[in-house]
Amino acid sequence: MNGEGILPQEGAIIILRDIAKSYWRETLEIPVLHGIDLEIPRGGYYALMGPSGSGKTTLLNLIAGIDRPTGGTLQVCGFELNDLDDDELAGWRNQFVGFIFQNYNLVPVLNAFENVELPLLLSGLSRRERREKVEHALELVNLTDRMLNYPRQLSGGQEQRVAVARAIVTDPELLVADEPTGALDSKNAEEVLQLMERLNQDLGKTIVIVTHDPKAAHHARHQIHLEKGLLDKTIEVNR
Repeated sequence: MNGEGILPQEGAIIILRDIAKSYWRETLEIPVLHGIDLEIPRGGYYALMGPSGSGKTTLLNLIAGIDRPTGGTLQVCGFELNDLDDDELAGWRNQFVGFIFQNYNLVPVLNAFENVELPLLLSGLSRRERREKVEHALELVNLTDRMLNYPRQLSGGQEQRVAVARAIVTDPELLVADEPTGALDSKNAEEVLQLMERLNQDLGKTIVIVTHDPKAAHHARHQIHLEKGLLDKTIEVNR
């Protein structure tokens, strides 16, 4: 990436101003987000909620630099994302964002250690340095005893914890998660949610999740509700 980035305002790690997003189906414009203004402080834990089609996953993808807005500006982790070209944006994602998906997205022919190591392979770190980081990440998710197991040898909850370890192995400032418990039973879902809560509280990670599950959203500190592409309300969670 070129440049040194910009300083977030008053500790905000995410600053969205008048964000709009539309998709096109041939000549038909399909608006998804309309004039979103949002600030998320460093170390915040926010859940994006809303009915299907409300724009919550689209908003998450914009925050994570997976997609680009149709209008407005977004500053994330000190960078104005609109100013980055595609290669710079990819480099920014690798440095600043960890991703957790509903279906884990583990590589089946790689064991847990190798799956967690993947984001480090282009980092220039030595093999010893990579090993130390991977082992630390697996220790944080309590899976050091499973590092040589392949995904097929793990439970769904263990697979998701490997995915969490992969997301944090580069020590990103921001974690984004799209329905991280959607494929898990209630017991494993609760374990993953408690893990994410510890990452937020103990390591200070900023976390933004998309969820339809009120139990998952209750682990966040704030809930942002979207309705038809607009911010409906923000609720502070009392725990």
